[in-house]
Amino acid sequence: MTPDQYCQQRAAQSGSSFYYSFLFLEPFRRQAITALYAFCREVDDVVDECTDPTLSRAKLGWWRGEVQATFADRPSHPVTQALTLSLRNFSLPQEQLLEIIEGMEMDLEQARYADFKALHLYCYRVASVVGLLAAEIFGYRDRMTLKYAHDLGLAFQLTNIIRDVGEDARRGRIYLPQDELSRFGVDEADLAQARYSDNFRRLMEFQVERARTTYRQALAQLPAADRKAQRAGLIMAAIYRATLDEIVRDGCRVLDRRISLPPLRKLWLAGKTWIVA
Repeated sequence: MTPDQYCQQRAAQSGSSFYYSFLFLEPFRRQAITALYAFCREVDDVVDECTDPTLSRAKLGWWRGEVQATFADRPSHPVTQALTLSLRNFSLPQEQLLEIIEGMEMDLEQARYADFKALHLYCYRVASVVGLLAAEIFGYRDRMTLKYAHDLGLAFQLTNIIRDVGEDARRGRIYLPQDELSRFGVDEADLAQARYSDNFRRLMEFQVERARTTYRQALAQLPAADRKAQRAGLIMAAIYRATLDEIVRDGCRVLDRRISLPPLRKLWLAGKTWIVA
């Protein structure tokens, strides 16, 4: 199996909405974004699939060294071997790849966030930075596109947090800011034990409105000159916003289920967005 085939397999097996946005890209851009996505999956799985925090830290340390080796043209992992070509074709800063690892490491250091400001740093590292790297791969002429990419990454992460509230709580992680839980009168035990209430519904409506506002803010910042180049990001936005709408239609019942769109609907949204964007 070649490095590119390894990354392609990682992307396809994940079932992620991101995979559908890659399908319409030019081959050299598709190769690069698939390698970047596979990198994100690898370092994310270190935290999600390893139950020993000490071992997780050691593995993330290895990945940190592997990124540095990759920029010295000495990659050893299939993902970083695939990324090497991207480094030649696009301006992907080493510090941003390292910052993604820093974000994953935050999951080992803290499982609660006092307020949205504290959460924002986490979202920046695990999502906005990915958006900035993706914008480089998709291509842009106007630097305002980087503001769009930053905010779109934040919107994606806010959607993930809303979708995964119950699953994350059962893993011992609560990304909803602590001050907002208190403001709406929702206990941590309510999340872990899937206890729905009017207070929880109001809390989630607040989270949904923040995410929707962030999507609107991001999309308003995308220059018309770069819309065509950034169509893959717009596909992701269409799928994620549709997922958010489904969560709302289901009454924000995210404590005991994981709401997602069927593959055919994702593919339909991808094709429609690619044509009209």
